[in-house]
Amino acid sequence: MDTGLFGGTFNPLHNGHLGIIQHVKEEFRLGQIILFPSASPPHKPAGNLAPARDRLEMIRASVRDMEGFEASDIELKRKGPSFTIDTIQAFRQTSGDRFFLLMGSDAFFDINTWKNKDRIFRTIPIIVMVRQSSVSSPSFTSFIDENISKGYRKEKNKFIHDKMQDIIICNVPKIDISSTLIRDRIRKNLSVQGLVPAPVKEIIMKRNLYI
Repeated sequence: MDTGLFGGTFNPLHNGHLGIIQHVKEEFRLGQIILFPSASPPHKPAGNLAPARDRLEMIRASVRDMEGFEASDIELKRKGPSFTIDTIQAFRQTSGDRFFLLMGSDAFFDINTWKNKDRIFRTIPIIVMVRQSSVSSPSFTSFIDENISKGYRKEKNKFIHDKMQDIIICNVPKIDISSTLIRDRIRKNLSVQGLVPAPVKEIIMKRNLYI
């Protein structure tokens, strides 16, 4: 089965996340997408994060009735910082699926700060989710050439390499929702109706998150 792996803080999960990955799932005919929250993200301060178990529960409750979507606690089970390369290897050791790593363009252009960046590109194809952009953008071509490998060449919507995994560009709908916006609205006691799935709103209110 072709399976997408989508990690992040999900602080909290919102309708923008779900709308975009639903688009990716359909575009690439993925059998499933597994969402996994970071327990201890190395690039973000822990001070503004809801507890990892709460973020996991928000994901599980939101995708429970969505066919082909699953939540995983894989990074919560592992001690220490949540490095993506470790998570990829763990999935590959327990399943024979063909995996794709999903990431937003912001994360992609921040890839130089990731642990074992080169191993990631040797191990798994990456689907970069881009809002209102184009694969012909020189920023992608030059960034890949300067920061990942000079051996990549562009063919249609992806960059291919003889020794590295594909980098696939997926233009996704622009949905103006962010976790920062939601946290800000909650602090100001404003409604988040329509911005997050109903189970997420319920958990946030019940546990007084982001106050």
